[in-house]
Amino acid sequence: MMSDPPQSGDAISPAKRKSLQRAFEHANKVMGQENYDYAAELLTQCVIGDPGNFLYVQTFLGNLKKQYSNKKGTKLAFFQGVGSKNILKKASLQKDWLGVIKSGLELLKKNPWDISTLSSMAIAAEALGFADVQLAYLKTALEADPKDPSVCRLCAIALGERKDFDQAMNLWVRVQQARPDDEEAQHEIGRLTVEKTIARGGYEDKDHAKKTAKKAAVGAEEGQTEEERLLREIKRHPDNMPTYVELANLYLGEKQYQQAEETLRKAHEVSGGNADILEKLEDAQVTGMRYQLTVLRKQAEETKDKQIATQHNKLRGQIKTKELEIYQHRCERYPNNLTFRYELGRRYQQLGRYKEAIVEFQQAKNDPRLKGVCNLYLGQSFQEINQNRLALSHYESAVDDITDHHSDDRKAALYLAGKLAVTMDNLDAASRYLTTLAEMDFAYKDVSDLLDEIDRKRND
Repeated sequence: MMSDPPQSGDAISPAKRKSLQRAFEHANKVMGQENYDYAAELLTQCVIGDPGNFLYVQTFLGNLKKQYSNKKGTKLAFFQGVGSKNILKKASLQKDWLGVIKSGLELLKKNPWDISTLSSMAIAAEALGFADVQLAYLKTALEADPKDPSVCRLCAIALGERKDFDQAMNLWVRVQQARPDDEEAQHEIGRLTVEKTIARGGYEDKDHAKKTAKKAAVGAEEGQTEEERLLREIKRHPDNMPTYVELANLYLGEKQYQQAEETLRKAHEVSGGNADILEKLEDAQVTGMRYQLTVLRKQAEETKDKQIATQHNKLRGQIKTKELEIYQHRCERYPNNLTFRYELGRRYQQLGRYKEAIVEFQQAKNDPRLKGVCNLYLGQSFQEINQNRLALSHYESAVDDITDHHSDDRKAALYLAGKLAVTMDNLDAASRYLTTLAEMDFAYKDVSDLLDEIDRKRND
């Protein structure tokens, strides 16, 4: 029988911790022998004994992902988990967070890709103060469905709290794509854009925050709106950059993008061309353009007006050009930031400037985190300029470098490698990549037709 989990805040005795560590080490040993069921039982004991231990949770999830790489769990997972589902729901309603985790572990052992269970466990982990563990559950849910707006929302909030601005904004964009009318997503994209600029420029500190709060309180007593107070401050102290940033933040939060842009343009002028202010201005411009793009898309869908659709497509092209200029500037300012190199390569690629994209991806892939996806885009870029041998070699590298944790990119690499190999009559390579893809997702694009084509070519 499993012991009850410790109550939140309880210390774990040295003897108990030692016992958990022994179980963890043995779990790793049997996991290496592909005895996943036994490893899951041992790791369940570890997580129940120390639910805030990130390494235990990460290994528990990793073991199950290897066991159920089909992303479906056991065939009878739904029926076998009915009892645990009811227990989990009851525990959630009662805010018995440790009970949520305990029942959730049993459900995940049957299907580690259960998004609702993973989300519930993430909420429980957050309530218990286990921030890293919360993110581990959420990221697994994202692997199950990277476009699920509810999971993207939870994960974006968690990452935003950790000041991981870029990833948080990317996830809010996914929410916005799934739900174009979602006001929170648009608001958060604007807010995080501002916070990112403030963090990078060092405009905000504790003393400044205290002064701001005090001024806001005084303004409220005098019957001023926050906008009026900030405009008055700017008039009194026109060289105080943090006030401009606050006012722009206010405008962005209220979707007054033109006013935000005008405020930052004035700040850039007053500051004598401050580079941090320029970056914030650029981010605000793109945020406003993306909002307008959402508005036009909605109008085009509702009215079927071709002119509006044309405006939408034109604006989408303008955003790509604007982002290209932004990342060109940032690569000049931060030449060693390989993430900016990667983003610049993507913009070149989207605009059909493949040779320039290749140069940026070749630099960006020196970052181990970007290596796999850079090889994927290098393959696409080389294929666009009819360098098929180079394209195939980079697709093959992408297949090796992209892990199963990034399943969408891995599927794309396998598909593109297999499809190109078919056209090059490299049937052994084509069969190898497309068969691997079919094992992951047989419904992926036209993979079954390509496999049939390989069989026909071999027979001929």
